[in-house]
Amino acid sequence: MTRALRVVGAERPEAVFAALREALTGTGGAVVPRATPSGRTDEPWPGTAESVPQNVALVIETSGSTGVPKRVALSADALLASAAASAGALGGQGQWLLALPAHYVAGAQVLVRSLAAGTEPVFYGSGHFDAERFAASAGALSDDLRYTSLVPVQLARLVEAAENGSRSVAAVLRRFDGILVGGQALNPELRGRAEQLGARIVSTYGSSETAGGCVYDGVPIGTTVVRESAGQLEISGSVLAEGYLGDPERTAAAFRDDDGVRWYRTGDLGEVSTDGRVTVYGRSDNVIISGGEKVLLDAVERLVQAVPGFGHAVVVGVQDPEWGHVPVVVTDGGAAASLRQLRELVAERLGRAAAPARIVEVDQLPRLASGKPDRVAVAEVARRQGA
Repeated sequence: MTRALRVVGAERPEAVFAALREALTGTGGAVVPRATPSGRTDEPWPGTAESVPQNVALVIETSGSTGVPKRVALSADALLASAAASAGALGGQGQWLLALPAHYVAGAQVLVRSLAAGTEPVFYGSGHFDAERFAASAGALSDDLRYTSLVPVQLARLVEAAENGSRSVAAVLRRFDGILVGGQALNPELRGRAEQLGARIVSTYGSSETAGGCVYDGVPIGTTVVRESAGQLEISGSVLAEGYLGDPERTAAAFRDDDGVRWYRTGDLGEVSTDGRVTVYGRSDNVIISGGEKVLLDAVERLVQAVPGFGHAVVVGVQDPEWGHVPVVVTDGGAAASLRQLRELVAERLGRAAAPARIVEVDQLPRLASGKPDRVAVAEVARRQGA
């Protein structure tokens, strides 16, 4: 059996919420939240006759590294299993504030968790993220347990506002029973500052293919199991996606069966300790060869972000006539350390090849709608600055 696809404009999260309610109960089509208005006529997919298997409730569209979009098909069972695992890890179901775009899996899962809990979410709305506006939105939460999901740049703005004297933001940070932070690595220094203000921070790891975060503070939640295979992380459990719509080759490359257990190849470098704790080092494709040595840019970025003034910095690889590629630091903060200091720090921890070649200061880092850095645009800025 199959069901129809239903495109809903993500700028209307209330409509996405209503559509998900119908999809999860089997009374409506599978939801495709889209960043552009659903009335667009130049989007070729889905066609009017296209459908998906009956168990698919949500399709998340993501941009692939090759430029070919991925359409991740998530079943109702996977979505609800993820919501149940999250509630178990957080200490109970509650009311959520949606401050992320509804077409990203983390945003959609805020809505799914609300449906599973039987609570009405509070919608931050569209537009630039503002700490005071967030605090005002959080004031509408009335349930005993209150949660939200953010990306690191949003948390940073809240922390900065509270540290700069905003009593309303400081109070709101303490009101949440859990603030999930994911989408990219959370700087330990930022986490520490947030916790000093009384915030209950939970660092999450996951992707659209795992129905969102499935590892909380390094610990797999629910039925999730994480293992290391040839240095890369693989995930199994009830939260896995069905695959990629219309792309059997990509599905076969990312998902595999091993002795009757289905595993998802994350593409992330990491390790799993003997007690099951997961450490993520970074993307296996975010690596450069500099002077014949492999450099993991995510590792360089974590070190750089720990330096005062570089909390939002992004490290990208840029072609170099002598070394092949070199790391370059791009930051929109007032650089509090010199290039020499950064190079010495990184070289001591990661080796000479990983030492940044230069620092590029910009007024504002290019970002995606989710709040994550737009690494393609950042790399282009770094390339032009070095030309």
